[in-house]
Amino acid sequence: MVKMKEPWQNLKVSMKAPFLKRIVLEGTTGESYPFTIPIVQAGFDLVLDKPVTFICGENGSGKSTLIESIALHCGFSGTGGSRNHNLDARKPDVAPLQEKLRFSWNLKVNTGFFVRAESLFQFANYIDELARETGRSIYRSYGGASLHARSHGEAFLTLFSHQMNKRGIFILDEPEAALSPQRQLVLLRIIHELAQTGDAQFIIASHSPLLMAYPDATLIYVDQGEISERRLTATPHYQVMARFFADPEAYVGDILSD
Repeated sequence: MVKMKEPWQNLKVSMKAPFLKRIVLEGTTGESYPFTIPIVQAGFDLVLDKPVTFICGENGSGKSTLIESIALHCGFSGTGGSRNHNLDARKPDVAPLQEKLRFSWNLKVNTGFFVRAESLFQFANYIDELARETGRSIYRSYGGASLHARSHGEAFLTLFSHQMNKRGIFILDEPEAALSPQRQLVLLRIIHELAQTGDAQFIIASHSPLLMAYPDATLIYVDQGEISERRLTATPHYQVMARFFADPEAYVGDILSD
């Protein structure tokens, strides 16, 4: 019998050198956020040598803080968007950390997009305001209508498909928050099609094993101030879901009976 490959095993991902190749932070201390986060106090040296990098870890581990710092360095608004968007004039809380990070580039680019699950509503309001000021033609870059005219998940996919279709660096903070499992697979396809061109780099903070299963991605795990590269099956995210799917009723029953 011929053993069938899983669909993702047939995917081939471009290995062109990514734009951003390294991020270094010497250990630093402070009495307020973000310098109280363990990974900031410990310091780190991240090597980004593949088109797609995932950063995962428990809530509060510092992955979203790191993601936002990278976005600020790229010139994106801390609330989300590209270099052409200015959603919030206030200085972001992570700005002091961004100033202490050292970035090394293979090729510095100023195109791309930053998407945050928690600020999509605010971003949609911003685009609506621009439409009122400059005309509805601006909606052409966002699916032809207000993002508010769609469900949260549909708005996310619309934003992804219309903004992640060009050369640049794309930074996503927990995109699965708005997406069903089926829609997460659609997002994977969007990422793959752009990564295949060799002209896009993705840095993604996520809790989703579905997304983190993207073939040949770098998977960085953040835990109690330590950062390490892991295989998907070595992450708690995968291990919890594997135990659950092995016997859902027994697994949940054990949790509730403790």
